[in-house]
Amino acid sequence: MDAKILNLPCDKEALAGLKAGEYVLLSGTIYTGRDAAHKRIVEAIDRGDVPPIPLEGQGIYYVGPCKKDGKVTSAGPTTSYRMDKYAPTLYRLGLRVTIGKGDRSEDVYAAIRESGGAYLAAIGGAGALYAGAIKSAEVIAYDDLGTEAVHRFTVENFPAVVAIDCEGNSIYRREK
Repeated sequence: MDAKILNLPCDKEALAGLKAGEYVLLSGTIYTGRDAAHKRIVEAIDRGDVPPIPLEGQGIYYVGPCKKDGKVTSAGPTTSYRMDKYAPTLYRLGLRVTIGKGDRSEDVYAAIRESGGAYLAAIGGAGALYAGAIKSAEVIAYDDLGTEAVHRFTVENFPAVVAIDCEGNSIYRREK
């Protein structure tokens, strides 16, 4: 399997060459967040507060990692549509990449096209594989949410598939 390399954080130009269906290997920094964290992040933005994570050029992985003795042992993706009401706001504020599983809403497709972002799919049931690509993990916000707290992951060769590219082409909406 040939895969393109994507270093995070990234700019629009790094995503412009990616096409739906291509494999990528991510290295760099990825933040985590699920529905409760996304709700708090967007509420903070709506209040005019600085979000707890930088957004410009960043990626968010929809995951609630399992840990043992401080080390991530499983980090499989969660279903992305639960974040769809928050994702457009984050894309418009500079978020470049989201990672999860499943198709996205029309609003997310539009935000991806407008922002030059991308949505990457991770494989459900492959949590141990993803944990092996996580070199470090630390909670940086909303510790009270437990596994759903916002983490900063440093990853190396984290595998994913371009599910929706910056032009809105999608692996979910191809002609059969």
